Formats: sequence, structure tokens, C-alpha cells
Amino acid sequence: MNIGERIQLLRKNAGLTQEQLAERLEVSRQSVSKWENGQATPDTDNLVAMSRLFGIGVDGILDGDGSAPEAAPDGPAAQEAPPQPDGEPTQTPEKPRRRRLWVPALILAALLLLGAGLYFILSGRGDTAPNETKTSETAKNSRKTASEETDPKEFPDYTPRQRPAEVHPTYVLVHGMGGWGTGSELDAYAKYWGASTGDLAEYLQKQGYSVVTPTVGPVSSAWDRACELYAVLTGGTVDYGAAHAKEHNHARYGRTYETPLLEAWDDAHPVHLIGHSFGGETVRLLCSLLAYGDSAEIADGAQDISPLFTGGKSTLVISVTALCSPHNGSSLTSVAAAFGLKDTADLLSTLCMTAANLADSASGYYDFMLDQFGLGVVSTQSGALTEALSKVAAVGSDHAGYDLTPDGAAELNSRIRMAPDVYYFSYAYRTTKDTASGAQEVLPSTYSLLIPFAYIMGSYTGTTPGGIAIDKSWQPNDGLVNVVSALYPTGDPHVELDAAVPQKGVWNVAPVREGHHGTVIGLDADTDATHAFYDELFGMLDTLAAREKSGQ
Repeated sequence: MNIGERIQLLRKNAGLTQEQLAERLEVSRQSVSKWENGQATPDTDNLVAMSRLFGIGVDGILDGDGSAPEAAPDGPAAQEAPPQPDGEPTQTPEKPRRRRLWVPALILAALLLLGAGLYFILSGRGDTAPNETKTSETAKNSRKTASEETDPKEFPDYTPRQRPAEVHPTYVLVHGMGGWGTGSELDAYAKYWGASTGDLAEYLQKQGYSVVTPTVGPVSSAWDRACELYAVLTGGTVDYGAAHAKEHNHARYGRTYETPLLEAWDDAHPVHLIGHSFGGETVRLLCSLLAYGDSAEIADGAQDISPLFTGGKSTLVISVTALCSPHNGSSLTSVAAAFGLKDTADLLSTLCMTAANLADSASGYYDFMLDQFGLGVVSTQSGALTEALSKVAAVGSDHAGYDLTPDGAAELNSRIRMAPDVYYFSYAYRTTKDTASGAQEVLPSTYSLLIPFAYIMGSYTGTTPGGIAIDKSWQPNDGLVNVVSALYPTGDPHVELDAAVPQKGVWNVAPVREGHHGTVIGLDADTDATHAFYDELFGMLDTLAAREKSGQ
């Protein structure tokens, strides 16, 4: 018996209709129906409320360990629940307070800091001191500052296929580093997409859009996450590529997804890829692989090469949208020492314990999804987690921590190509403002956990080990990502966004909006404003296929 069947049985045994249970829990009847049909899972607040109402422990609702009756009583539905053991009638439970809405912010902030800690551990060094300039001519010339323009990347020979006249797109929302989506234990207790404003995917589905929220590795590299995303969407076993696996000394294959998240994915059923934070790097790499494949994987000659690496599939994607994405890395990875990051394992251990405590039923475990390195679900008890974290820091450069550094991002950008028949959109947020002295002032509306990061990023200048100059153009930020990094990858073609007539094959860059890194996903944000943003974004994306059909 699954959780939905148990809820239905408990409800009937209590003599309640779906409407009556919904009223007791202060939710909609549709929510109760979805729980019982297995289409959704109640959050922690509702599980606790039901446990009080039915007189059964939360574990009894989740996994059947408890005193759930075996059959519903005969007769008409009762209006009240059975009395408690002390003989007093059950009262309508007081709605518990929404549970720890700061946790998603902690996860977002701490996991980006994890990236910084991993980089310092692996490189054995930090960046040069602020305002110090490297003397190496090679370092000086190896990278331009983000404020300097570079020649646009040349498109290789490429002939896009014709998309059918009628398409039925799905919107794929991909979380950032440390995030989660469908299939994750955390998703039943806290929504990454929507955060403080509720379930964003559910809201968008009610507006008539087909939306999925896949889960990929929280600390995996952009490459590994793109491979995982492809497997989640199409079903089957994750293939990280024979050449990639050899280069990074890990297993070629990961976990298997029996049921594809997309019912259909072909030219008539393409997707809009939308990524927040590091999810933006994930989706644009996935699009690049679909369009062009990978020369190293093709050259490896593996007879069972994944279709992901053979190219020619750009018509599977209509658009790529990046929200607060560190296209050029984050300067936060250059100032990690300012936060006293000496022990990355302890940092992530605390983070994972916090994440695990979101769900009473999941408490004590954290899924790293690093199956390629032999690291998946790990107990947070005793020293098991710390021991596992040492493996995370020993995976070379094939992890999100490296990709988030400006040097790692530049290397990643050199591998990602834009498809000329795909629309690209970017949205940057800013939680600082310029002052007369030239320093950045952090806005009062900044989420409290992000304030110290925003201040330090807003004053830092220096040079990375790879020679990238972190100058004043990097100082405006959203608390985790520099505005100049979120606009577009250095060297990529870009134009100002004209929502009425967006362009293909270039970044359509939206005006910078006020807000912190989590504002765009609804963290500590106004619900109406969050919904209005996605109504506008999805409305624009929804017209793209129609524009193509009309020949515009």
C-alpha cells in the first residue's frame, strides 16, 4: 500500500470526504485527490496535521509503520474524526507554521561556498590578493576582463532540420547547485521551484503549461548533470560517455531511470529548457550536445555511443533560458578564504544535515547522486558523511565547484556552442547598488543569509590563477553570482531582449532586475510578483513556435 492509498483509507476510516479532509487541513480538495491518486505528496505541515487528526504517527502515514485500520467503517461519512484516547473529541488541528523557509537559501548559499572550498582544496592555493596583478604575460593575455568584448564564436557548418508545423512543447525547469526536483526526498517537503511562494510547477500547470522539474546531481559537474538530465528526460541509464569517464577516472554509467520524465521528446514534442543558477550551465551544455554532439566521444569509437553525443538534434529544443546563471563563474569562489573555509567536509556536513532535517522521514540521509564515483545515498550519522565528503573533494575537476570558478567556467564555455536555430534568453538580478565612493551598497531587501556574500563580492578585485581579471565590473551581484557573469558568456553573441521579436542563435539579454539570487525562484519573494514573472516569461516562450509557423 502506497502513501496515497493509506491517506485514502485513513480518511474513510475517519468518516471524512475529500472535501472535509481538505477543509480540516486548509488545502484544496484537488490537493487531497492528488495525494490519494499518487500525483503529489503532502508536505511536512500536512503530514503532521493528518497524524494528529487520525491519531497515527507520521511514519504510519508514510510507510505503514503504525496503527492504520485495515478497513473503512460502514455507514455514512461521519462529520467528525474519532475521539482521542483520552476521550476528548479531536479538534480541527491548528495549521502549523510553514516550515523553515530559510533552508533553501542556506542550501543555495552553502553549496556555492562548497564549490569554493572544493576548488581551494583541489588547487592547493587561493587567488592572488585583492588588487594584486600577476606578472606573467601569459596570465595577463590568457583572458580578457568581463567588461571587454571578444569576437563572437563562429558557428561550425550546421544545417538545422525543419520543425513540424504543430508542436507541443514541455517546459523543463532545472535546479541549480544543491537543488532538487521531482524524485528527490526533499521535493515532498520543500519546493525548489517556488520556494516561499509555493509549488511553482503546479501553478504553471494550472495555467495550461506542461512542466517537469527533474532532479540531477547537486554537486556534479555541468557535463555530468547534462548527461543525467538527458537520461531523466528520456529514461534509461545515465551514460557519462566513454571518453569522459576515462579522462576523469570514474564509471561510465550511472543510475537507471525506468520511466522517462517526458512522455514524448521528438521534433513534434520539443522542450523549453529553463535553468536557475548552475542549472543554466546544465541546460545550455545539454542543448550544445544535442545540436553538435561531442568530438571526443565520437573519436573514442565506442559502438554503443549515446545518442546525446552524436549531434543533429537541435530541433528537440526551442529555447534555453538562464536565470541568475554564473556563465563566467562567480567571484565568490575567489574570496572563500574570507569565510574561513578550511574544512569543506564540515561545511557540507552541516548543510546536508539541515537538508535531511527538512523531512522527518528522510532525516539522516543525503543523496549526493555521485554514482559515477561510487557515492550515492549517505548516512549523516557518525563519520559516514564526512568520510563520503572526502570523496567529493577528490574527484579532480569534474564537479560543480570547479565549473563555478571563473577559470573553470571559461574552460566550460570553450566547449559549449550555441545552436543557430534555438532561442537563448538570460535574466540577471542585482541586490547591490553603486555608491558615490564606487563601492557596492547592499540593498535592504537582500535575503539575510546572502548579505555578507553580497558585501564581499561587491568590494573584491583580483586575478584568478588562470589570469582572469576580476575588476570592478564584477562587483554588482545578486548575493551569489556577479551580474556581469549572469548576462551572457563572454564572447557569445548577444542583443538586448525584444520580447516581441527575439532573435535565434544569440543571447537575448533582459534588463537587469532588482532582487537577490533566490528572488527569481520565489525565495523570500512576493507570490504575485513571482507568478507575474513566469506568466510573462512563459507567455513569450509560448509564442516562439507560433512565430516560426507564421514565418516571422
